[in-house]
Amino acid sequence: MELEISKNVLMDIAATTLERIEGLEIALAPMKAAEVLKSGGSLGSNGPRRPRALRVSRDGGLVSVEVGLNVEYGRNLVTVAAQVQQAITENLELMTGLRVRAVNVTVQGIMLPKGA
Repeated sequence: MELEISKNVLMDIAATTLERIEGLEIALAPMKAAEVLKSGGSLGSNGPRRPRALRVSRDGGLVSVEVGLNVEYGRNLVTVAAQVQQAITENLELMTGLRVRAVNVTVQGIMLPKGA
């Protein structure tokens, strides 16, 4: 019996894992200059939809994750990044049986705490 796990499922597991960690959110993927020009320079709510900064690649039984985050002001960035790496690795390996090669975290921005 062979089971194929799609990249979308791997991304959903990683995204759901991140949603459960307090004090962060997945950043939006950066836009290319051509996309900004094509949108007429509008980056507001009427502008183009930007994907989240979360990518998953797979090489056989090995998975690599790249994630861009916005982290709440005042949080230790190194601690948050390590927590993200550990949580994503544990959940992907537990739920899929695949081995995680790397979880690369980029802090793309700082956000104000909710309710501030």
